[in-house]
Amino acid sequence: MARRLRESNVGRLFGFELKAAEAGRAVLRMRVASKHKQVHGVVHGGILAAMADTAGGLATYMVVPRGTRVATVEMKINFLEPVDQGTITAEARVLRKGQNFAVVDCEVHDAAGRLAAKALMTFAIGVGETERS
Repeated sequence: MARRLRESNVGRLFGFELKAAEAGRAVLRMRVASKHKQVHGVVHGGILAAMADTAGGLATYMVVPRGTRVATVEMKINFLEPVDQGTITAEARVLRKGQNFAVVDCEVHDAAGRLAAKALMTFAIGVGETERS
């Protein structure tokens, strides 16, 4: 998983690092850099959302058969605290995995441990795959 994240466009672009991965759970970290900040000097909400989405996707991958595709079909996020420096941590947990969808919760914390964002996502399982007989 760590290699896959490093090789992904989003992982390289934003600097996401995989810190933990197990069945139904993934933890990412990102060191805040100037490229992450919007005009007011805080991390852009889109970066936090991408981090939550990536962590949620990885947590979902950990509960489906190897090679199964997953895709975000819905995401709701609340931005609770501005983040302007330090390391951000996103921890995603699969709340429920069905046959076709998984629901995932993700908390994004700043370096001081404050809850900076909270996301709830739905991932489709097996998107774009064809069944073979």
